[in-house]
Amino acid sequence: MPQFYLPGPWETQKPITLTPEVAHHLRVRRIQPGESFPVFDGKGWVAQAELLALTGKTGEALLRDIRLDTHRETPYAITLAQGLAGGDKMDWLIEKAIEAGAQNIAPLQCERSVIKLTGANNAERALKRGLHWKSIIQAACEQCDRTVLANLEPIQSLDAYLKTPQSPALKLLLSPEATHSMNSVLMNTPPQDIVLMIGPEGGHTADEEALAQASGYQIVSLGERVLRTETAGIVAISAVNTIWSTEMQNRLK
Repeated sequence: MPQFYLPGPWETQKPITLTPEVAHHLRVRRIQPGESFPVFDGKGWVAQAELLALTGKTGEALLRDIRLDTHRETPYAITLAQGLAGGDKMDWLIEKAIEAGAQNIAPLQCERSVIKLTGANNAERALKRGLHWKSIIQAACEQCDRTVLANLEPIQSLDAYLKTPQSPALKLLLSPEATHSMNSVLMNTPPQDIVLMIGPEGGHTADEEALAQASGYQIVSLGERVLRTETAGIVAISAVNTIWSTEMQNRLK
């Protein structure tokens, strides 16, 4: 059974009120009073919830076996700084980025982005889109059993993002034109927090790459093939986890 997101604070001595969303999912799955189901609070805490009652649009449950469980989270944080893509591509890539292990998503308005979501005229659209993406992050965590909800940063321009201080020392911008490979950088760098910057359809402009380099980004390539924007980030996240997880395992031998 998949886990359900139930925000805290939690208590063990008395029933906790279920959110309308959880109550709805329990009805759909025909969970009956007396049966148990797994829950997580988005901050690493998990529990078994015994359903006591479903009333109207909500219900009550009693939580047992509350414990901290973050074993599916990597010791390094991966930030996907993704250029806004058109259609439903952003929905898809955010979902898959969470499944692949990203801890932070930063949607960026780039020069070649098809959709425009920054500026005062687009504030309402940007807010709605952000709420929609947060629901996708939650659903993805429920599906892949992650217990910590990934952070979604506000939609902002690439220029504004680059001007914001960033803690990760390793910052990579992916470009099919780069001559230096991402894999070689990862294999020669110890596991640490990392930013992966991906352009929209058409990639970053030369000016954007120059701005990123001035902000400490290395321009690297994923290989010989040109990947779609919705594919590149997932491949990059997978490469980071594959190379660095192997390195950490070798250190333990």
